Amino acid sequence: MQDAYQVFKDEAQCLKPAYAPTTVNMDGWKATRNAWKFLFSSVVIICCFLHVFIKIRDRAKKKYKDIFDEAASKLWDCYDAENKTKFSQRIRRLVEWCKKNNMPPVIANPINKLRQNIVAYKVAYDHPKAHRTSNMVDRLMQRMDRHLFSTQYFHGSMAAAELSIRGWTLIHNFAPYNPRTIKKLNGYRSPAERLNQFRYHDNWLHNLCISASLRGYRSPPQNPV
Repeated sequence: MQDAYQVFKDEAQCLKPAYAPTTVNMDGWKATRNAWKFLFSSVVIICCFLHVFIKIRDRAKKKYKDIFDEAASKLWDCYDAENKTKFSQRIRRLVEWCKKNNMPPVIANPINKLRQNIVAYKVAYDHPKAHRTSNMVDRLMQRMDRHLFSTQYFHGSMAAAELSIRGWTLIHNFAPYNPRTIKKLNGYRSPAERLNQFRYHDNWLHNLCISASLRGYRSPPQNPV
């Protein structure tokens, strides 16, 4: 786990040597938390509220559809609380509602766990610009997972597997959006162009080749021979 995030840190700091995130949003996996704390000692970890909902949805939406909708609505109402005090109050009332209405464990248990770890979720209120859910990353990972499934996951060496993922990432970042999205984003035609706010070439493949010509690494020009 740490080795994987070390690659991210090295390449981020290659572009910006002083790079150090203020906050990071993640689920409750201990290994992930430990890796980030080791690599960025000052980072503030914010628990992903979305994962609480997903855990309930995946287990209760079909089996307990009638009560799931109400429970989900109450849960997101907690998320919309304006401050720490109201957040705590709404979580407490939600736990009480679960007990009063004898909610099944697949609904009640994640909510009880949320209350037990409420301090980790309230940290987000100290960082108003921080992400409270990881849905932006989850969407990308879903696309990556579909790619891995289509290619029957990894074959051969680790180096080949890394090249496969890097190739998919380049295509994802530089391939054009659909026309509707381009119009919505004021003419930006790809994730890379939207991030950098410019393009080297109007042809997306040429733009990719130019952008990737240094493999992401910046170095001083070589002395002429």
